[in-house]
Amino acid sequence: MNYLTFALTKGRLAKKTLEMLESLGITCEEMKEKDSRKLIFVNEELKLKFFLAKGPDVPTYVEYGAADIGVVGRDTIVEENRKVHEVLDLGFGKCRMCVCGHEDARELLKHRELIRVATKYPNIAKDYFYNKRHQTVEIIKMNGSIELAPIVGLSEVIVDIVETGSTLRENGLVVLEEVCPLSARMIVNPVSMRMENERVKELIGGLRNVVAEADT
Repeated sequence: MNYLTFALTKGRLAKKTLEMLESLGITCEEMKEKDSRKLIFVNEELKLKFFLAKGPDVPTYVEYGAADIGVVGRDTIVEENRKVHEVLDLGFGKCRMCVCGHEDARELLKHRELIRVATKYPNIAKDYFYNKRHQTVEIIKMNGSIELAPIVGLSEVIVDIVETGSTLRENGLVVLEEVCPLSARMIVNPVSMRMENERVKELIGGLRNVVAEADT
């Protein structure tokens, strides 16, 4: 039997995913060793391998078959646009992708004016403004604190992830429009989906039950 390899997003998403897998009896004791310098963690008995990666890299590992299965936020899946199957909403890591700015930017959106949009997610922003709002905008790709852009006058609005909205409020910004809801998703390599069909299906089925139980 081949190994099934998981690429998990470092941090909270990996922790939550491992908790869900544990409830199915799938554990990886090696990953619990705090000081481990290993990059690949193995469960020999179940023929599973796990590794941790930065969010944007997870879909890349899955597309190219370096991992059979990945767990990553939906924002990353949409932004990276890799050839992977999105098979399950895991129901945690919930937040929203939103257009935010000062209250007076609402008018600029209403009249579809040519504005500047600062974002870490240029593909999502472009798709939203060009294809859904039919508004021409200038998109500025950024990496740091996006909230700063409208405050210092770099852009009229931002497209960013909003969880609680407290950072926005503290800086005098508001959510102007919602682009899409987000949460952690499970993705599968298309070839793995075919070749390891039964194992992958069984895993998806088990996790689907865990998600359903959490919702009740």
